[in-house]
Amino acid sequence: MRIAVVDDDPLQLEFFQQALPALGHACHPFDHGAALLKALRRDTFDLLIVDWELPDTSGPEIIRWVRGQLGPQLPILFVTHRQDESDLVAGLACGADDFMGKPVRVAELGARLGALLRRAYGEARDAGAGAGADKLNFGRYCFRQRSRELLVDGEPVALKAREYDLALLLFQNADRLLSRDHLRERLWGQGPQVQSRSLDTHISRLRTLLDLRPANGYAIRPVYGLGYRLECTHAEAGTPA
Repeated sequence: MRIAVVDDDPLQLEFFQQALPALGHACHPFDHGAALLKALRRDTFDLLIVDWELPDTSGPEIIRWVRGQLGPQLPILFVTHRQDESDLVAGLACGADDFMGKPVRVAELGARLGALLRRAYGEARDAGAGAGADKLNFGRYCFRQRSRELLVDGEPVALKAREYDLALLLFQNADRLLSRDHLRERLWGQGPQVQSRSLDTHISRLRTLLDLRPANGYAIRPVYGLGYRLECTHAEAGTPA
């Protein structure tokens, strides 16, 4: 998963930059609140880790902005040296989903992140494409995860490996905006920058190969300047089975 961390302590940021990849997540570090808020206006993440005290703002202020602008879906973990019960109550009251005291322990961090991600996105999305139930059904579309095969109305569709990964990512995040950087990172990793037209080509091919249009229950919508959203157009199509 793609996790943004804001903390003004270089040692803490270094800790998260080592711990999160070891736990199977991509870490995007920020040392000022303004830098994180700027990123959130043009990018998407699966989870936020927010420190309480920052040089230009506070953790509660960031969380209130996120809840006001982005809604309640994005999971947020508060991390702080504060240990009083009143601080815990205040942190959760402003919109955080969980609270951890420093120093952060890797095993506990992994457990808390896993719980938050499962709660927000479901077991399959937290575990990844290779784990959990073999079949994921979304209306006409059935993903067989072990064989990495996608069936539409029971018929297999010939997809390249990256096309399968993109399709699964979109369906597991139906009705959620995913930024271009988010999609590129999940498909190509955090290596050299991938040209935008590579992503656009993959999106275009999926739209055609899977006949993604409102009449079939799902449609891919571009969000100008940000990324793409797979919209569920039929209520019965939106729940994986």
